[in-house]
Amino acid sequence: MQRKADIERKSKETQIKVSLNVDGTGKTKIKTPIGFLDHMLELFAFHGYFDLELSVTGDTHIDIHHTNEDIGIALGKAFKQALGDKLGIKRFGSAFAPMEDTLGSTVIDISGRGHYRIDCERPATIGTSKENYTFEDYKHFLESFAKQLGANIIVTIKNAELADVHTILETAFKSLGLALDQATTIDPRRQGQVPSTKGIID
Repeated sequence: MQRKADIERKSKETQIKVSLNVDGTGKTKIKTPIGFLDHMLELFAFHGYFDLELSVTGDTHIDIHHTNEDIGIALGKAFKQALGDKLGIKRFGSAFAPMEDTLGSTVIDISGRGHYRIDCERPATIGTSKENYTFEDYKHFLESFAKQLGANIIVTIKNAELADVHTILETAFKSLGLALDQATTIDPRRQGQVPSTKGIID
């Protein structure tokens, strides 16, 4: 049985619809007011083999903060819903994604406890030419995503001082997709049990 979720989140600031299939092939249909984030999420879903449809409108005439953060919230909720009681999943995942001299790595534990950390030698503040998507925006997205999914996510980016924000974040989003694919994979050795000695993952 494929693990799927449909999420609709409406506020005075944003309107978001998410359709997710964790057991997909990496097909995407993503349309948000933040073109740069669209591209990053396409990379994330493609390399994670997640089928993802995402439709978003938001108050980007003010700035991208609310929309960016709320996308992270909705996407985290979608993964949490799709994984259900998390029977049989590997739970842990880790992956590397290089781009030129820059190396991004993500380690994830779907523990039920949302936490994130980013280690980067030079937090990039260079934005894209159109939406000015910065490293701080990425941090807000990842924090929202980790808390709603209930996962401990640690991202490390090496040689960031040699790259622009596009290169840096591309390694981050690709490695997140790869690591999350690993963590959500069903391990038959688990025999359908929750991957915790507690017997439950919230």
